[in-house]
Formats: sequence, structure tokens, C-alpha cells
Amino acid sequence: MKGTIVTDGQILFSRNGELVRITPCGANAIRFQGFPGGSVVEENYTLMPQRATASVEEGEGSVSMTCGDLTVTLEENGKVTFTRGGKKILEEKYELTFERGVRRYQSIGSGLWSARATFCPNEDEHFFGLGHSWDHEFDQKGCCVDLRNLNAKCAIPYVYSSLGYGFLWNMPSTGRAELTKNRTLWHSDCCHGIDYVVIGGSPKETASALADLTGHAPMMPRWATGFWQSRLRYETQEELLAVARRYHELGIPVSVMVADFFHWTEQGDYRFDPRYWPDVKAMTDELHAMGMKLVVSVWPTINDKSENYEYMSEHNMLMRTAYGSDRVFYYYGWQAEIDVTNPEAREYVWSKLKRNYIDNGVDALWFDQSEPEVHPEQFDNLIWHAGRADKVALLYPYYDSQMAYDGFRSMGREDIVTLTRCAYLGSQKFGSLVWSGDVPSTFDSLAHQVKGGLNMAMCGIPWWNTDIGGFYGGDTRSEEFRELIVRWFQFGAFSPVMRLHGNRDRHGQPSGILEPSGDPNELWSFGERNFEILKELVLLRERLRPYIEDQMATASEKGYPVMRPMFFEYPENEVCYTLDEQYMFGDGIIFAPIVRRGQTEKRVYIPEGEWILTKDRTRYTKGWHTMTARIDEFIALVRADAKVLECF
Repeated sequence: MKGTIVTDGQILFSRNGELVRITPCGANAIRFQGFPGGSVVEENYTLMPQRATASVEEGEGSVSMTCGDLTVTLEENGKVTFTRGGKKILEEKYELTFERGVRRYQSIGSGLWSARATFCPNEDEHFFGLGHSWDHEFDQKGCCVDLRNLNAKCAIPYVYSSLGYGFLWNMPSTGRAELTKNRTLWHSDCCHGIDYVVIGGSPKETASALADLTGHAPMMPRWATGFWQSRLRYETQEELLAVARRYHELGIPVSVMVADFFHWTEQGDYRFDPRYWPDVKAMTDELHAMGMKLVVSVWPTINDKSENYEYMSEHNMLMRTAYGSDRVFYYYGWQAEIDVTNPEAREYVWSKLKRNYIDNGVDALWFDQSEPEVHPEQFDNLIWHAGRADKVALLYPYYDSQMAYDGFRSMGREDIVTLTRCAYLGSQKFGSLVWSGDVPSTFDSLAHQVKGGLNMAMCGIPWWNTDIGGFYGGDTRSEEFRELIVRWFQFGAFSPVMRLHGNRDRHGQPSGILEPSGDPNELWSFGERNFEILKELVLLRERLRPYIEDQMATASEKGYPVMRPMFFEYPENEVCYTLDEQYMFGDGIIFAPIVRRGQTEKRVYIPEGEWILTKDRTRYTKGWHTMTARIDEFIALVRADAKVLECF
């Protein structure tokens, strides 16, 4: 085909100023790149291309590459079509009449472009992925999603299609994805060209391939698989210890105690305020003696009152703006934010974290605001070490997690878990435990968390959790919230990590301390009846830990998520692609959370095989079944041959 060069196992094609490069990227994975500048710009970002064998066949007006059972065909007018096993799965859509116009580029200066790729819609196709959002849908077909990160919104540019392929938009820029009835479109606001990978296979096959391409999660340490106790916030060392001691005296196992924000002297100092936390080492020693770890919140904000501000500013370790100052976030005054895309900034900040936290016995860190949260969200006005922020905006949480991972590894530590409010493709390999952000304390929010968690699972992020009870708007004295906390706790027990957190509505006068706490948020804070229910759920979680550890090992080895959609295990069952309020917890448990107020009955779909309801040992086979769950009950079914039934 005219304009085509086949060399070194790749296809190069030039036409109208655009250079196209097609390469095998892994088993059943093919990478497409289009460069409007006419020359290759090497930018893998977090992608780790795998060696693979592919065959190329040249025709009169087209050229094709086959890798495994995946084939891409490039026509002389520039259009590409992907087939798998001879079946068409992805086809570019012309944007102009007379079958012209594929891939649109618009120069924005300095060798950068905005760009989009448009594909034909498939009526019966379902999409899953794209991260999580506080108002997430399960099936993304019909949705238009902004590719930008916000509090409670984590945008990961990857989807799995029910037609049997994964699509990785290898561009960490801001943009959007439209998975609508009339087209499938991926748009980048700022880039050097279009770059995406198509991975053919079942949910399990593509999950393993995605892990190979972006990194496998490490093995989650055992201490992280139990119950985490947190609230906004413990104001003093003695207050945190008093809670830990009470749990210990009651015989309720707590794996982790969490110290939230504003324990510090100043934003950007990265150390406890000795007025309220006088002996951190003694605190961590006591927690460790009770079998508990301590996780501490760290923000990326810093202001000119911080002891670290001048040095970081002078050494270009802070975000800069194209227009205006370096202050991009307001919380008790305007704050600058650290530029974690700068390796020198990561090294410097880690040195402070290590000295003030880790060396005093703190076990792990909580990187809040890791989107990063900036206001207004004008990423084209931010300059980072890695480039214009609108070109690399989605990478911030990736480098944020890398900062902790590299630091702990330099100490010889391998039990690395960092709680983060956002993630990107590859964050999982740094031990990033993503949570869904500051979501409201409502039943609608609980329902959205289930959907969001399943979509995150399809993005290669196996470590995920929520604030049990939601973050804001929860009145611990109200009957509605007391019902909600039980149902959310049940969901939390069957989440990859079980973490209680929230800013509960305050009753009474605040303490007068900077950023005072809300009402208590411990198991005994929601009424006597609820205390007994929640305690039993924590004890159940404790019994489930060996099973969860086995599933975490599979997540690390194979890339399979722990919390997974039903179709992940049953991809040939079309009903499973519609099930947004039940899911697989590992390979041996079906969990169907109650997500509506007053609900005690739910229709549950049972796939192939025989399944046992844990509460009464009733056996069910394939089909729809109505099941009941009073407030002190939940709906969980165990595969008949799974040993985990013994835990219930």
C-alpha cells in the first residue's frame, strides 16, 4: 500500500502530514499511534509495552497486523478496523462524507495538539471502567465522561467492552470519552498525537494483560486486610489512644487506627503538632503492642508559613502557573501544592515524611487530595515538571503514590500501602489503596459506590474502598443514618478494605482547636443495637481474612480484582452484564448489598452452579430468586464447593 513501510515488526504509514505507527504491544494487544507532526514522539507514560510476535500482510489498498487472535487493518484512506477471531469489534468512523476524515487534530501551538479518535457505535455493546465517580453508572454505554480528576471522581482512561476487548487510551491529558449511541469518541485536550492500545480477550485475559502492561499490584500485607478505624478527626494523641484502648478492652480486632489531617503544625510542615501529639513514638509503640498500625494523613498543600516553603519554592518543587501566583488551593489561606512529577520534590518531601512520621513508628501514609484538588480546575494554567498540566494531569496521583513506594523501598520495606484519593493506570504497582473520596452519607451514594467500585476493578485497580457511612451529612442520632451505617458496614465487610470514616454532624460546641472534629464515629457511636450488629461484622471480617488474603494473592499474580462484576467470572452469560447491585467478592462469594432505605427484600441472580445462602444454608441454582435481609442480615452466597462457607 502506498505510503506504507513495514519494518522491525511494525507498520509505518504516512498520509497528509500524519505518521501512523502500529506495533504489537503484548499477547493479543496492538498499539496504535498517530502523530500529526509527521514524526514519532516517544511517550510511553506508564505503559510498559510487552514483546510479542505479530504477522503483517500487505494488500492492494490495505495492510493488516495480527497478534494472537487480534487483527488490525489499516486502509489507504487512514481508517483502522480491529477484528478478533474474524469478528469486527472496533471500527473507526468517518467524520466527513465520501468516506473521508478519520482522526482529528488541531494545533494549539508549541508542537502540541488537541486530538480525537472516533469509532462506530455497536448497539449491543456494554462498557465498563473509566474509574469511579460519586454519580457513577455501572454500564458506561450512553455516557459522556470528563477525563479529569476531582474529589470523588477518579478518571482512568480504560474500558472493557462486552465484545471481548479492552481499550487503553494511553494519554494522561484532560479530555473526554463519549460512549454514546451515535459514536464512541476519545478526545485529548493536549498531546503530541493519538496513542491507544486494544487488548483482545475475556475479562480475565484482558485483566492479566492490563496488569502486564501497567504493573501488577504487590501482595497486600496482612495488616491491611482487617478493620480500619478512622474519623474526621482525632484531635489529640490521647483521644486516639483512648479509642484504640477501648476497642482492645472490648476484644474487637482493629488492624489500623488513622490520624486525619490538621494534626500538623502548618500545611507543608509534615509533622505532628507537639502541643496535641507530644510523644508520637510512645503512641505508635502502644498501638503496636495492641496489634494495631497507625496511618497518617498527608496533604500536598503548602504555604509560605511552612518551614519547607522557601526551599521548595526556590528549587522549583511547587506547581507553577502560566498566569498568576503559585497558590492554587484555599484552605485556611491560599496554598501552593507540591509538584510530585518532579523526582527531586518527591525525594525531598519523602525525607520529611520519613524523619517526622516513619522514623517515629508511623506504619503507612494517607495521601489525601491526590487528584490534585485545585480550584479553579484550569489545568492549562498549571506548569509541572512533567509538562503542561492539561497534557499530563491524570499522572499526578501516579507519582504521588510512587513517592511513598520508592521511599519505603529505599528503607527495605515491602509491606507498602498508601491510601490515596485518586489513581491512574499503574498506580496499583505502588501499593495504592484508592478510596472513593468525600461522598455524601445517603442511600443513593451507597448505591453509586457499588457501581464505582466495580468499574474501578475493571481498570486494573484491585485495592479500593469507601468511607463506610459516607463522608458528610451523617447524623449519628438519626434513625435513617443508623440504618445506613449498618448497610454500608455490610458492604464494607465485603470490600477489598474495610475502613470506617466520616465527618459526622456535630452536636454541641466545637473544641476551639483548629479544624475541630465532628461527632464520634466508632462502633459504639450509633446506638446499642447497632453496636452489636457492627461488632459481629468486624468479627466476620476477621474470619474472612484468610480468604481475602488468597484473593489478594491472585490480584497480585494475575491482575484479577477482589471485588469484581458478575460477568468477570461468567462472561458468556449476558444477564451478568446488567447486574449493578450484586458482585463477586473473589471467586467464591456473591454479595448483594442492600442499598435502599427500608429495604429488606431483594431479587438476586444466581449464575451457573450451586450456591449456598450463608444465613440459613439454603441452596440456589441458576436464575432469579427473591431473598430477604432484615437490618441485622445481609445477602451473601458461597459457591457450594468453596471452603469459605465455614467463616459464616
